[in-house]
Amino acid sequence: MISEPKTKHVLSSTGEIEQVSVTSVSSLDKLAQQPLWDLAFRPWFLAACISSVISIGIWLLYLHGQFSGFTTGAISPVIWHIHEMLFGFGATIAVAFLLTAAQTWTNKRSINGLALIGLTLIWLAVRVLLWSSAPRLQLAAMALQATWWMVSIAYIANMVISAQSKRNYQFIPILSAMMLLNIGFLAADYSGHTQLALHLSRSAILLFGLIVGVIGGRVIPFFTGRGAEGSNVTSTPRLDKLLPVATITGVSIFFIDYFVNLPFSPASILILTGILHLARLLHWDSIATRKVPLLWSLHASYLALSLGLIALGVSYHTDLIRFADALHIITIGTIGAMILGMIARVSLGHTGRALKPHWSINIAFSLILIGALTRVILPLIQQPILGWDISALCWIVSFGLFIWHYTPILLRARQS
Repeated sequence: MISEPKTKHVLSSTGEIEQVSVTSVSSLDKLAQQPLWDLAFRPWFLAACISSVISIGIWLLYLHGQFSGFTTGAISPVIWHIHEMLFGFGATIAVAFLLTAAQTWTNKRSINGLALIGLTLIWLAVRVLLWSSAPRLQLAAMALQATWWMVSIAYIANMVISAQSKRNYQFIPILSAMMLLNIGFLAADYSGHTQLALHLSRSAILLFGLIVGVIGGRVIPFFTGRGAEGSNVTSTPRLDKLLPVATITGVSIFFIDYFVNLPFSPASILILTGILHLARLLHWDSIATRKVPLLWSLHASYLALSLGLIALGVSYHTDLIRFADALHIITIGTIGAMILGMIARVSLGHTGRALKPHWSINIAFSLILIGALTRVILPLIQQPILGWDISALCWIVSFGLFIWHYTPILLRARQS
């Protein structure tokens, strides 16, 4: 929105009155120039964290029979919970991180200003429309969710391809697969196939493990080598090449097994992939990070990925641990904890601030991991509801602390 040029009279240096042209800036242009819309991490980190806290709060009330906002014909309660936490929160943060990181990788300007505002409004519209019981509005939510994905992926693809950043081409098919799982997930529940929707969500969680493996494999040893005094980080080139193959194989077998009765289960490949992640972590000198919360939180979340995959594989062979409980080692302990650690660091680094979060953020790191443990361990001793309650409260407090301390940082201009 551009205003018409206007003129005004000024006094020149010679004492004469001169007429000069000025252009007024619209309120929308002023809004787009605010620091919040400089890069995707600013609005999306905040929005996704706020949304997750609200979503977990609603889910906790629903589990205790204190919330009746889910209407007949709308999205199933469990599907809504999964969608808002996995896609509305996890995928949103991941895409925001990649849109921000891609600018650093390629020196190409990432989405910002009015385009970022528009895409954020689309994201918000999906959150609202998913509550509707009207079929047309549910379809609109799916269409808008697909639009959000396609525009985001297009921006990332344009940056990495135009800069010939071949190392980062891999994110294009990974995000595209995540998008297809997301839309298929919503479409399956819309058509009444809730079990299929659950399967697609679990496939997406395992695919998320691939994103964690790729990004974590880059940044965790790099950050550790630079930030942990006396650390002895060693490279793992063979594991770096083997892990994506093992992960994709595991995700593919798990995905296909729902549709085709395979003569084998994905258990072995899940356990193997978890062991490979554990072997990789052992090369990163985790002990050296014990005094640096921004580092040990990332190491702990990566450990949760390896243990979660092993637990998922074991769940195929014993009733001692349920598949859904094992899955929460990854959803809370890996996705939740690693996101918290990464956004706490990225929000400081990309706004020009020292990498020293408020002391209460260190408590948040601990609480999110405690939440993962209680969500998995308490059901084993016949205390599932207590496990759900504690893990939910840990999530709310952890991300509530992030929102409290980081909102001013993300709303203000970068420090020079």
